[in-house]
Amino acid sequence: MEYVNAPVGRGRQPGEALRPLLALPTTPGSGSEATTVAILDLPELRIKTGISHRRLRPAQAIVDPQLTRSAPPAVIASAGLDVVCHAAESYLSRPYTSRPRPATPGERPPYQGSNPVADLWSAQAIRNGGQFLRRAVRDAADEEARGAMMLSATMAGVGFGSAGVHIPHACAYPIAGLKHDYRHPGYPGTRNFVPHGFSVIVTAPAAFRFTFDSAPARHLAAATMLTGQSYAEDDRDALPEALLSLMRDVNAPLGVREFGYDDSDIPALVDGAMKQQRLLNVAPRTPTADDLARIFAESMG
Repeated sequence: MEYVNAPVGRGRQPGEALRPLLALPTTPGSGSEATTVAILDLPELRIKTGISHRRLRPAQAIVDPQLTRSAPPAVIASAGLDVVCHAAESYLSRPYTSRPRPATPGERPPYQGSNPVADLWSAQAIRNGGQFLRRAVRDAADEEARGAMMLSATMAGVGFGSAGVHIPHACAYPIAGLKHDYRHPGYPGTRNFVPHGFSVIVTAPAAFRFTFDSAPARHLAAATMLTGQSYAEDDRDALPEALLSLMRDVNAPLGVREFGYDDSDIPALVDGAMKQQRLLNVAPRTPTADDLARIFAESMG
């Protein structure tokens, strides 16, 4: 807990280099082979949170789509939606130039906000998600599609590992941490839990409606990357509808209610999301507790 992100933990930084880490991802999802973040569930606190520091970035990685061949469609769907969502969050995060300048480089947080380098990685991951995720879910033998999604996970990891994620991920942690009653029928094993990609994506449409006015052109560009279509300049539903279409096509849950929550749980969900200030600080429009309550309400389904 000394190293877990504040305010859940003390947010202590490692004082020296860590042992070399070789990452071998087995799902096309988190992009953790390229990031500085380790996420953990704290059941006793009913919350998910993480440890974040640039020294956590793996030294090398082997990214091989053959390692995903035995993964069921639901696992690929959840992991792939995580790719699309955190790439979109990274692309839509607050500009790095809008953050206060730290006193020293060592005090600069791992999540900087959107920047020209991260934008390139995130944009391509969004495009690949729109082009290949449906195929990767449909056919385990489609190595082109599963390979593209594995590559996209790494690309998005580089992107959000620099720019950061925000509201959907902040909302996802209490969704996954408060209750452990949900079991997706397409997941192997018998453990009850909310798969991360599903917990992230269910609030993304409402979250991106909320952030639309902060950067309309960027939201429309993200929608175009996902679908290849063009949109009217005031179409705040373009990105939310593009995400919902993708969610339906890969048989993902479409609302928070499917995980066993109802409107009476919104205060606890908001409280858990508000604890994720490391993420919310990167949002292009900073949400209040009331804003998050509306996002959860719109996302109930």
